[in-house]
Amino acid sequence: MERVTKLASEKPVVIFSKSSCCMSHTIKTLFYDFGVNPAVYELDEISRGCEIEQTLSRLGCNPSVPAVFIGGEFVGGANEVMSLHLNRSLIPMLRRVGALWV
Repeated sequence: MERVTKLASEKPVVIFSKSSCCMSHTIKTLFYDFGVNPAVYELDEISRGCEIEQTLSRLGCNPSVPAVFIGGEFVGGANEVMSLHLNRSLIPMLRRVGALWV
């Protein structure tokens, strides 16, 4: 848990992903299209990625990727991020944490 907390607080937006996951790709693209530069950790490409994935599952992220943290707080997976986007809450949240300037 400590490692996830540390990684999640390194940048305003942090995404735990898998390189082969289409939903992870979609969420990363959404943030990139906004002009956000998230820290992305590909769990299938980093050491101890399986341990991080288990921790994310314990946090309630099901499926475990993508897992998005904004301002160090766990926001959720693809469904939660898309819901925030559709109800127009995502961009203000990104502005509050300094991930967007426009």
